[in-house]
Amino acid sequence: MIIAALILIVLFLLTWWLSVRLDNYSLVDVTWSLSFAPVALWYAASGAGWLPRRAAIGVLVGAWSLRLGIYLWRRVASHHPREDVRYAVLREKWQANLKRAFLGFFLMQAALVWLLMLPVRLITQQSAPGFHLLEVIGLALWCLALIGEGVADAQLARFRRESGGGGICQTGLWHYSRHPNYFFQSLLWWGLFLMALPAPWGWTSIVAPLAMLHFLLNVTGIPLTEKLSVEKRGEAYREYQRTTSAFVPWRRKG
Repeated sequence: MIIAALILIVLFLLTWWLSVRLDNYSLVDVTWSLSFAPVALWYAASGAGWLPRRAAIGVLVGAWSLRLGIYLWRRVASHHPREDVRYAVLREKWQANLKRAFLGFFLMQAALVWLLMLPVRLITQQSAPGFHLLEVIGLALWCLALIGEGVADAQLARFRRESGGGGICQTGLWHYSRHPNYFFQSLLWWGLFLMALPAPWGWTSIVAPLAMLHFLLNVTGIPLTEKLSVEKRGEAYREYQRTTSAFVPWRRKG
């Protein structure tokens, strides 16, 4: 786990340096997504557990990381040099000490990835041959979440292309949840938690899905996105809030 921490520190320091050079701190979203892949591959390669299990988890997490990273890279590249509005808000807030504040923010993201990868570390240390029932259930949940997140991202990207960036996406999964991408991202970590449970000390990995849920619901996920959406869309978005579940896809209110 020390080597994993070093990998993450180097990746996020390089991203911070590049962000300063390009004057675009949105790059951290891309690195955050892509950084799971090298850590997952390192854990899979260095783990002492059953080889098929290590290979499976390395491929699963690596594939998810690359898909999300490429999706976010395309979004950031299409907006460059304009930053994502979340980082524009932070830039204004931290303007008196901009570079140092963002350095701390980037390193905090590295620490979060390190924490979120605890289930993967425990899974790769599980030596028992064969797949436990909880691992099968967790894998099924992971695959469902991976598909759901990919569909939500694709639906939003298509809506933005067709609408020219205006309006509020309320088609597909976005008809039933204001943030289906966040919901399925959270579900991914509950799947990992179930897969980690049969491993020694696997129960300790509960901190990973709880941390992900906390950040999505209370920190940088829904609260800031909702605040900015209300400021931009006004009453139209308030109506969307009134009728549509914030997180879990659910039947709309009348």
